[in-house]
Amino acid sequence: MSHQALQYSETDIIAGLRQGDSKVLEIVYKQHYPTILHFIIQNNGTDQDAKDLYQEAILVLYEKLKQENFLLTCQIKTFVYSVCRRLWLKRLREKGRYYGKIEDFESFIPFEEEEINAEDGEHKYGAMAQALDIIGEPCRTLLKDFYIENLSMQDISEKMGYTNADNAKNQKYKCLMRLKKLFFEKYK
Repeated sequence: MSHQALQYSETDIIAGLRQGDSKVLEIVYKQHYPTILHFIIQNNGTDQDAKDLYQEAILVLYEKLKQENFLLTCQIKTFVYSVCRRLWLKRLREKGRYYGKIEDFESFIPFEEEEINAEDGEHKYGAMAQALDIIGEPCRTLLKDFYIENLSMQDISEKMGYTNADNAKNQKYKCLMRLKKLFFEKYK
């Protein structure tokens, strides 16, 4: 830690970041960037990846500090590391390079909001799967052909024996309303 950084407490740094003080921003960069660079390099990333993530994390911190009701409940280092970690995991998943193992070099805070959203997403997915099981035929096939197979209403009409595309469209609407009702019975 540099002599200059020792002159600033966490409270001073937070106040400086809130005011957009470039000197404080430079201190934060010098203090925490090497940790982020080490983390990214050790987990299949590059210098450029580390720079990009670090900038995003500082922006997240800055935006959070601008919110009146935000209270930083950990050290700046932990917050920045946690944001970079989360962003890096997301990028690895998008690239199909996340194999469930990350080497951590700092303590980090879990992002409860994401965990809740993930649980809620799984709950919704389960409710939709149950609703699709219950809805039965011909609705399941009709909805699957339209929304998953991207068949036109004319193709669906011919495939399922409806007199024309308008009749198939009416049936799709009825099936969709039925699916919606079943979904909300399961998703509470």
